[in-house]
Amino acid sequence: MTLAADFGSGQVFLSILYFFLFFIWIWLLIVVFSDIFRSRDLGGVAKALWVIFVIVLPYLGVFVYLIARGHKMSEHAAEAAEAQRAYIRGVAGSSPSPVDELARLADLKKQGAISDAEFEQMKAKIVS
Repeated sequence: MTLAADFGSGQVFLSILYFFLFFIWIWLLIVVFSDIFRSRDLGGVAKALWVIFVIVLPYLGVFVYLIARGHKMSEHAAEAAEAQRAYIRGVAGSSPSPVDELARLADLKKQGAISDAEFEQMKAKIVS
């Protein structure tokens, strides 16, 4: 009965609310730290000072960071996303597909740059 009495009258709701507020706080810390280290316009000393400020005075540090540098957070996130997209495009486009290679070989054969035997040999290499 004591457990039911402890969690009566909205205590479960408050416990869930506190959990989600704690989770949001942890997420906010992660976002602020990632922005500090992702920021190219801050030097090493400035990054260290921001990290120390956020660790020593977490609530004040995060709120001051959001006020002082919050407008740049979206710019840093956009730059990071574009860098990831460029990397993916570079990796995906770096090796031609077998279909593209076969089409290129067919064009070379039509132009007479390679013989039928060379075409068949290269085709077998691409297919295997």
